[in-house]
Amino acid sequence: MIGIDELDVKGRSVFVRSDLNVPLDGDTITDDGRIRASAPTIKKLVERGAKVIVGAHLGRPKGQPNPKYSLAPVARRLGEVLGQEVAFATDVVGESAQATVAGLKEGQVALLENLRFEPGEESKDDAVRGEFADKLASFAELYVGDGFGAVHRKHASVYDLPKRLPHAAGDLVRAEVEVLKRLTENPVRPYVVVLGGAKVSDKIGVIANLLGKVDRLLIGGGMAYTFLKAQGHEVGGSLLQEDQLDQVRGFLAEAAERGVEIVLPVDVVAATHFAADAPHEVVDATAIPADRQGLDIGPRTRELFAAKLADAKTVFWNGPMGVFEFDAFAGGTRAIAEALVKSDAFTVVGGGDSAAAVRRLGLPEDGFSHISTGGGASLEYLEGKKLPGLAALEE
Repeated sequence: MIGIDELDVKGRSVFVRSDLNVPLDGDTITDDGRIRASAPTIKKLVERGAKVIVGAHLGRPKGQPNPKYSLAPVARRLGEVLGQEVAFATDVVGESAQATVAGLKEGQVALLENLRFEPGEESKDDAVRGEFADKLASFAELYVGDGFGAVHRKHASVYDLPKRLPHAAGDLVRAEVEVLKRLTENPVRPYVVVLGGAKVSDKIGVIANLLGKVDRLLIGGGMAYTFLKAQGHEVGGSLLQEDQLDQVRGFLAEAAERGVEIVLPVDVVAATHFAADAPHEVVDATAIPADRQGLDIGPRTRELFAAKLADAKTVFWNGPMGVFEFDAFAGGTRAIAEALVKSDAFTVVGGGDSAAAVRRLGLPEDGFSHISTGGGASLEYLEGKKLPGLAALEE
């Protein structure tokens, strides 16, 4: 996979597929992490005299223009981060896009409207996707794939477009792949993985693949209750995936056979209902009352998990330990993040909610070795899947 340093970009139009899929409250960006992570590749191309056309998606507008998912606020923030104006096309391949791209001079940047406003972007039909990719290809002479958060999608701008233009991987994508190789090919041991988030079903592939690679697996978040139930414990009204119990029992048996330590919560913060101000108490994880639901790992579990991370040399963390958006249930997620900041290990935060939690809790981003921009893409890479966007860049 060649990098952008190997491309001659001066005076040429370069299509950069970035990941600018940021959370919005109305038109206010609540976490600009992905914009800041995408800026260095764009800036490098600008400094080398390229005319940069940025393509990205936001949310799931399902192939229809929807003002709620407009990239207009992103264009403004990207301009601030780059320190220069970003021209914004109010459509993707229509009159506005054509005029905006035609008006670009060396060192200037344009952002197209949300690629997912066009049905061709996500179409399962190769011909429909290809037709849309042809229109995007008409804008540029070169392609740079830098949207790591989208490389696991077989979408027109990620998979089909690089097949139509000379292409390279952006610096962000190359950095992400380098980190994931360190986690999968020869990790320095002890290698500890911390998994949280709501559902076991979202992490089945990654658990199955990691059981052959890790020394220790710490399980928190909503998914922990399915593990506790699989061990025969009552979990009250906590999140439970009954259909995953046999799968989880299989994981527990395989882990025991392989000598992989699976560490589950010993206490939880249990609330009367799911709300920021819900009455709550700390209870043993093996005795959650029927009228309570676990919304965070408890103080003894935080200490236990921190102790299990203390001697690690490599750590991958994906998924919060509780409902971190509510202050009363953010303590577990904070405890994991702080343990990683203190650690001497190579620490990787696996994108998505975990990365958002780090920023929401005000922890220093440089306290971690790497914060990924791609939650789903990171997990699929760790599952051992072939990611379409990376495969297209490697061709």
